Amino acid sequence: MSKLIVTPEQTPGSDGSVLSITPESAGWEYVGFEVLKLQKGQTVHRETEDKEVCLVLLSGLANVSAAGQEWREIGRRMSVFEKIPPYSVYVPNGQPYGIEALTELEVAVCSAPGLGNHEARLITPDQVGTEVRGSGSMERLVQNILPEQEPADSLLVVEVFTPSGHWSSYPPHKHDRDNLPDESLLEETYYFRTEPEQGYAIQRVYTDDRELDETLVVKNGEAVLVPRGYHPVAAPPGYEVYYLNVMAGPRRIWKFYNDPDHQWIMNTTIK
Repeated sequence: MSKLIVTPEQTPGSDGSVLSITPESAGWEYVGFEVLKLQKGQTVHRETEDKEVCLVLLSGLANVSAAGQEWREIGRRMSVFEKIPPYSVYVPNGQPYGIEALTELEVAVCSAPGLGNHEARLITPDQVGTEVRGSGSMERLVQNILPEQEPADSLLVVEVFTPSGHWSSYPPHKHDRDNLPDESLLEETYYFRTEPEQGYAIQRVYTDDRELDETLVVKNGEAVLVPRGYHPVAAPPGYEVYYLNVMAGPRRIWKFYNDPDHQWIMNTTIK
């Protein structure tokens, strides 16, 4: 299996962890990502240490506390494929947080270096910007959980729904050079879910010189590391594909660069 694919554990750890990516395990500097699956009544208490954290309630209901605040009975969707924007909680570095599952609960723990510049806060569904991006077979639904316009030190968090037979992260783009205003350097993780769950997604990760060029078959519950290069995604016919993106880098701005071979697609209508 490709080293870019991170597979979940079959049995959650004592704290509910089923998938974990750290900067050390990924071989990069900024992005951390973890998935917790908690049973009703289960609790988790942690410290953020030097990381800021965005807790995304992927499915289920919970009480969440952070930095002396508490938000009770948050969460609305019981499956990501309900496509309701999620509840999330931003936690700055150096602060504790706790999660109590009120139902079966799946939580994404997104992390990156924190500078202590922002307060803990709840991000409600009506604060999540929703847009349809692309057209024809490139159309997909995007829900911006923590975009660059909203306060954070490093993190960018977004979720994308790619319909059956469609492409997303397309035309192929990259963000692996600290070369503003043309391109920003951002590490990125993709966390995939498929509907029905026996499905899969196809993702290619490749660089201009093809030193990195992998085509990945990604199953439900797996994550993909994108350390550099272009990274388009395809949803096979019959299967809808969801992914949660976490990005971070030296500067908190998403400025991408399209593959010049495929830039022409932006100027035409694709059915």
